[in-house]
Amino acid sequence: MTKFNFANPEFFWLFSIIPVVLVWLFFTKNYKVASLKSSDISFYTKTGALTKIQPLLDVLRVCSIIFLIIALARPQSQQSSVKTKTTKGIDIVMAIDVSSSMLARDLKPNRLSALINVASEFSINRFSDRVGLVVYAGESYTKTPITSDKALVVDILNNISYDKVINDGTAIGMGLATSVNRLKQSKANGKVIILLTDGVNNSGFVDPMTAASLAKSLGIKVYTIGLGSNGSAPAPVAIKADGTFVYQLSKVEIDEELLKSIAKETGGSYYRATDNKKLQEIYDEIDKLEKTEIDEIKYTKNEELFRPYVIIAIILIFTEWLLRFTVFKSPLL
Repeated sequence: MTKFNFANPEFFWLFSIIPVVLVWLFFTKNYKVASLKSSDISFYTKTGALTKIQPLLDVLRVCSIIFLIIALARPQSQQSSVKTKTTKGIDIVMAIDVSSSMLARDLKPNRLSALINVASEFSINRFSDRVGLVVYAGESYTKTPITSDKALVVDILNNISYDKVINDGTAIGMGLATSVNRLKQSKANGKVIILLTDGVNNSGFVDPMTAASLAKSLGIKVYTIGLGSNGSAPAPVAIKADGTFVYQLSKVEIDEELLKSIAKETGGSYYRATDNKKLQEIYDEIDKLEKTEIDEIKYTKNEELFRPYVIIAIILIFTEWLLRFTVFKSPLL
């Protein structure tokens, strides 16, 4: 980006002397031409043309002063460019409950699909950060190591489903411990776990609060999300011979006290997502809370442009002086 400015605009006050100079030139014009009394002026009529254009000398002098003032104000061409320097970003692990209850249809089309849509958008928007995925049910495992490849994260997110690869159940402590393990070697400025579940801790051999204490000791902040509407929701209770699920209304049970304790222990926050809109708002809020610092560095290059004005002023002064002592030779300067 290029712009024109003046480094010393205070010199423009000197333009106030221009009217003074004009007034002085007007009242002294009669003293600049030699006078001669004569009874016959027919001989001098041939020189009248030069007398008429003699004010050109005053114009040259005023113009030279104007150009000198502009030069003193130091006109500059300023080129600016901005570069951003991102500090070490935040490493984020999303711990996702993939138990069968995540297929409940109180969120549309179901809890798991709603989460995948929101989490995918969240991951894409974390430009300077790394994201990893941990899934858990009765057990837990790493789905994606921490990576800056958001396309990979989104692709794997879109392929997460309840496929009975791991035992059914809700091992919150295992999911949290696996996530902590992913972040323990991280050198990032911020380390965050977003742990989402729709149930109570009923599986695994790791106590959730023990995992939370470990996260705290490593400087990891945990945001917990309880997913599910209040009351009852249509949830799968059996599988038909053709592989489809049998749904019936089931009570939504979320151990909110545990999730609040985990968040409080690590300096995070607990949220309850009862519908798709609330889930989106929760991820938006976490996105605002956990921002990577970006330093903006502005480079400015100034090119001095006063020299042409000085040269023009010198040419005008020299031209006036030359004309005054040759063509318009006068006894006064």
